[in-house]
Amino acid sequence: MHMKRLLALLGFSMLVSMLSAAAPARPNVLFIIFDDWGWRDAGAYGSTWVKTPNFDRVAREGALFKNAFTSNPKCSPCRASILTGRNTWQLREAVSHNGYFPAGFEVYPDLLERAGYTVGLTGKGWGPGDFQTLAKRTRNPAGPAFNEFTHTPVATGISRNDYARNFEAFLEKRPRGTPFSFWLGFHEPHRAYEWNSGARLGKSPADVQVPAYLPDTDIVRRDLLDYAVEVEAADAQIGRALKALEAAGELDNTLIIVTSDHGMPFPYVKGQIHEDGFHLPLAIRWGGVIKPGRVIEDFINVRDFAPTYLELAGLPKHEQMTGRSLVSLLRSEKSGWVENRDAMLVGKERHDLGRPNDLGYPVRALRTKDFLYVHNFHPDRWPAGNPETDFGNCDPGPTKEVVKILGGHFYDLSFGKRLPDELYDLQRDPQGVNNLAHDLAYGAKLAELRGRMQQLLKDDADPRILGEAAVFDTYAYVGGPGKSYATWLKAQESKLAGLRTSLDAPPPKKKGKKNDEEK
Repeated sequence: MHMKRLLALLGFSMLVSMLSAAAPARPNVLFIIFDDWGWRDAGAYGSTWVKTPNFDRVAREGALFKNAFTSNPKCSPCRASILTGRNTWQLREAVSHNGYFPAGFEVYPDLLERAGYTVGLTGKGWGPGDFQTLAKRTRNPAGPAFNEFTHTPVATGISRNDYARNFEAFLEKRPRGTPFSFWLGFHEPHRAYEWNSGARLGKSPADVQVPAYLPDTDIVRRDLLDYAVEVEAADAQIGRALKALEAAGELDNTLIIVTSDHGMPFPYVKGQIHEDGFHLPLAIRWGGVIKPGRVIEDFINVRDFAPTYLELAGLPKHEQMTGRSLVSLLRSEKSGWVENRDAMLVGKERHDLGRPNDLGYPVRALRTKDFLYVHNFHPDRWPAGNPETDFGNCDPGPTKEVVKILGGHFYDLSFGKRLPDELYDLQRDPQGVNNLAHDLAYGAKLAELRGRMQQLLKDDADPRILGEAAVFDTYAYVGGPGKSYATWLKAQESKLAGLRTSLDAPPPKKKGKKNDEEK
């Protein structure tokens, strides 16, 4: 009897060992995020003037997503959504750019770390903003920093952070035999750029594909080339990061995600609820699991990343997360519309300052397969900030100056006041520049999309839809001194006071006929 029990125990032990050996290891996660990279500007999406061989490799060896979106096209709101798995209007203070990271929310790096993952960060994590005061965090929500190694970039606007070497240093220091989650955050292609660096490095302005919402001038083309230089420099770092994974024997056991936080830092795009503002590039590779060469049409939101990582780590979806795991999409062998995820909410509250009382420009939108419906809650306000504050929600640069100088159509598109409703037929107008909201032929479609959006926002418990919109104006801006409208206005009043003093002063006395003639 004793021998039978022993044999039974041995058999059970062997079975557990066999099952453990058969169970797939928890994959590593390498999350690579650009800062201000537009989704059209990659070879995998058809670009010929921006070269992205390493992003294209990830897409070729994994899956390319045609419809990936952020719910809020600005750096810190988007990154908060990635970390928490929630839309930004569900994140209190984190809805605003350059604000506070809120207390009371988990972030996926912490959850994975508690589950045995080694976590790390290089470059830009969550930000800009304050993650210490409210959230009481001693490190960036994206993880502990690895920023020791630097390099000499090809252009002066590019960060000196050697991202790939810092990732390699993380790999060298991590405990062997444990999975890792690493956030590789480029500062590129955020402005400012080295002017004419694209032409200096051999690029031709004639090759640029100027989008429909920007004037086609030589200065704009050269500005776009300088942007391309920064995209390509970051893409080269992806190639080196992949080599580091290969050298460590971890390439095929790592879920590799490459994306951006929003569109390029040009007028009409970054910070604006337009198609190229919130539409993101996205490629995901997972060797042996994702069938290579797939192209997925389903709508993906950045809030879907966190629940995906948790599921792959064997953890339940955290109760705070409103995103939807992508694991079933990744494991499928189909391309096209795999699960028919076909609607996406988008919106913003306050980004950078530039209006009286530091008010925001609240917007909500619904993106479907064919249309983008946008509702501007305060069309009386300037969407990119007031003219007297130089449209603060548009990054300074040569193209911005060209648009301001030219005025007219392109000025109105980027900086002019907007109608309460906007409707774009993206099948006919893929860059979304022709507003059809007041075309009677589209009246029924507009009403349908407005009603659908409002219901989805109610389901999302959006305070702006639930009659609690005033709370958004209570969230403080921590962008530093001299950036609020009141501070700017005070400085202008000081200048005007000096000018008045000069005007009130008596004119200088004439010194004779000769001086009068010279005058």
